[in-house]
Amino acid sequence: MAQGTVQVTHTGTSRWRRRTGEYASLAAALEAAADGDVLTVAPGTYRENLVVQRAVTLRGPEGSPGSVRIAPVDGVPLTVRASAVVQDLHVEGQDAAAPALLVEEGAPELTDVRIVTRSAAGIEVRGGARPTVRRCTVDNPAGIGIAVLDGGGGVFEECEVVAAGQAGIAVRGGAHPRLERCRVHHAAGSGLTATGENSALEAVGCEVYEVRGSGVQITARATAHLTDCDVHRTTADGVTLDTDAVLTLADCRIHDIPENAVDLRSRSVLTLTRTTVRQFGRNGLSVWDPGTRVDANQCEIFDSTGDYPAVWVSDGATAVLDSCRVHDVPDALFVLDRGSRADVVDSDLSQVRNTAVSVSDGATAQLDDCRIRDAATGAWFRDHGSGGTLNNCTLDGMQTGVIVTKGADPVIERCTVDSPAEAGFYVSAGGRGTFLNCRVRGSAGYGFHVIDGCRTTLKKCRTERCARGGYEFADGGPDAASGVGPDVEDCTSDESAGLRQPPPAPEPAVQTANQSPGLLGAIPGQRTTEQEPLVAAAQAEQEPTRTSKAVLGELDALVGLESVKREVRALTDMIEVGRRRQQAGLKAASVKRHLVFTGSPGTGKTTVARLYGEILASLGVLDKGHLVEVSRVDLVGEHIGSTAIRTQEAFDKARGGVLFIDEAYALSPEDSGRDFGKEAIDTLVKLMEDHRDAVVVIVAGYTAEMERFLSVNPGVASRFSRTITFSDYGPDELLRIVEQQTEEHEYRLGPGVSEALLKYFTAIPKGPAFGNGRTARQTFEAMVERHAGRVAQLAEPSTDDLTLLYAEDLPDLP
Repeated sequence: MAQGTVQVTHTGTSRWRRRTGEYASLAAALEAAADGDVLTVAPGTYRENLVVQRAVTLRGPEGSPGSVRIAPVDGVPLTVRASAVVQDLHVEGQDAAAPALLVEEGAPELTDVRIVTRSAAGIEVRGGARPTVRRCTVDNPAGIGIAVLDGGGGVFEECEVVAAGQAGIAVRGGAHPRLERCRVHHAAGSGLTATGENSALEAVGCEVYEVRGSGVQITARATAHLTDCDVHRTTADGVTLDTDAVLTLADCRIHDIPENAVDLRSRSVLTLTRTTVRQFGRNGLSVWDPGTRVDANQCEIFDSTGDYPAVWVSDGATAVLDSCRVHDVPDALFVLDRGSRADVVDSDLSQVRNTAVSVSDGATAQLDDCRIRDAATGAWFRDHGSGGTLNNCTLDGMQTGVIVTKGADPVIERCTVDSPAEAGFYVSAGGRGTFLNCRVRGSAGYGFHVIDGCRTTLKKCRTERCARGGYEFADGGPDAASGVGPDVEDCTSDESAGLRQPPPAPEPAVQTANQSPGLLGAIPGQRTTEQEPLVAAAQAEQEPTRTSKAVLGELDALVGLESVKREVRALTDMIEVGRRRQQAGLKAASVKRHLVFTGSPGTGKTTVARLYGEILASLGVLDKGHLVEVSRVDLVGEHIGSTAIRTQEAFDKARGGVLFIDEAYALSPEDSGRDFGKEAIDTLVKLMEDHRDAVVVIVAGYTAEMERFLSVNPGVASRFSRTITFSDYGPDELLRIVEQQTEEHEYRLGPGVSEALLKYFTAIPKGPAFGNGRTARQTFEAMVERHAGRVAQLAEPSTDDLTLLYAEDLPDLP
């Protein structure tokens, strides 16, 4: 048979129907063939648009795969509209508006067909077609690999999409294919996607990898069921569900994902069974929105490569974990926002670098018969409205077992905390909670540590071998109220026979540090919380508030800082005019009041921050205007739990005033790794958003370091309105500072001293340790000391002797 011809063999028995022969074109052979005929195509390239409309067999020669090329210049190269058999063909298309192989009707069998094309789709199945596609490959860098549309279906066995310019396999319009042992890779869109009501995708033993998008995307009421599938090495989320999508994953493996391994939103429902999720850059499971739900049974989530919680549930979503394992992650389970809920049953949470379970913003978590091991914090109920239940759980190897803060009110029942490094249960800052039949054993700190007069209930609890004491109840703090504190009933410790209910606390006008809480006097290690800040705060409230004009006058009196003064006045003017516009019933421009101060030490940053707070208080923007100055050591604790608590406490102290964070860049060092400063930053950013009108935050530090700090923390940078740079003082300005100090302390500069000081400040080394204003003050103090040493030798010094400073009193240059 010569190349370019087609041999047609009829397999029937009637001689009059036999049409065996050779044809010059494929189209002619197909026209002549009847149902059951076999068309064997000779090797070659056929520039024809073929339409198969009868149940024939169309194949290339045996033993020469790929030798027959169907490659027209445009249009659809091969259309199948019957239950035909097509095998051993090579199909090429060039039409971006048409598929390379179109199946429109019947139940054809496509076997060993290779499609190399730049078409809208490599294979397109539509309408009532139900093909069986075996061992076919699609290479289509211009469009979709395989598209099943408009009610189409069929079975795809051992097929491979080696490249796709869009989705690897797309299902929409009520289509419902089944994939068996298929591979999809190097797609520019999602690997597998199903969208639209009644669209359904079933995949068994398939692999999706190396895609520049989501591995699997199910949206808009579509459904999918994946069994024994692998999804890995995507650039976006591994699996995405959106808008009432429904997906079941059974015995699947999702791994090596730079973003969320699984992300579902908008009332989508996901069921996972015996599925592993590992090596993900963001969340392993990310669950959002009311009505969205994930049910995981016998699953494993582990080996995170990022700094995000393994399971994230928010905005009213629900997650259920039954007999699951979550381990080797930064945080295991975060549940946040009112209406959000997590139910965890008979599961293991271990090797958690930070917090195993975090519940905040009114969310609820219920853990039954769970085991939490090797975490910084076992469970943290963070704020008002947050709660839930821990029932019959064990927590082992924690820094702190359970933390309850800021009005959270969980029920902890029949739980045991073994060997915590700090405390078994810690309640502070207005936290509540009910602890029933709980145990703490082998704590390196306290068993139960309840401070700030929190109204916590402890019943039938037991502590053993706690290094600092079984129970510690400390009154006081900003959230304490008189006559409140823990309700203790039938609790015991190996240090005492029992604990009695504490008597009501006295109600002094101002609490002092030497008061005793009246609790557990027989137990060693009991402490009280110091109250001096309350006294200072009370005194500060009694001081009259200066007018903004008076405070600005003090600002103007500062030496130098001309650009700083202009910036502060501009902010003050904006706030003042905004206030007046509001009084006139007009819209006021939104002014972000948080600031960044950059510059060397001693350039007046703290002084200006204090005056700025007073100005805002005089304008009614802040309640008090006081300054609370902190640095890294005040915010960062020894472990993640204590860091957030310290940051919260510093923020609370600054309520109504200014929180000034000096050397803020130290919270994010260049070689931070797992540095705990990140938690301080994250906590601060959230507090600034949640309480934006309560506190003004100013971060300060060296110019270059602060630029780096803001560049690596965009969440922080977005909270600040402007950066004010404090330039170094020049010699003339340093001289003026010395002259002010001289006048303030009733000294005088002798002849020639001003000139000597100018030369001194010009020559002094100005390295990183140069203190600017501090240097001027230290110079004056050194001159006063030398003056004293000189005048002390005089028997009867005159007034001039006692007041005049001379050039010889200047210290030596460092």
